[in-house]
Amino acid sequence: MPEAINRDEVQRLLDDEQAQLVEVLPPDEYEDEHLPGAINIPLKLLDAQTAEQLDRERPVIVYCYDSQ
Repeated sequence: MPEAINRDEVQRLLDDEQAQLVEVLPPDEYEDEHLPGAINIPLKLLDAQTAEQLDRERPVIVYCYDSQ
């Protein structure tokens, strides 16, 4: 179940639970600037098949920077 979390919780999940950080930016934006350790699965391509690359035993943090 998705839930919004703050920066401190993101850091805790990354440090303590080896969470997976997924940026859903388009590839060109991801290449320009992404968070360290993040993997890219563009939102338009995010489905059951592309999500198979994620470890189901670890938390997943999905992130998208939107300046709007």
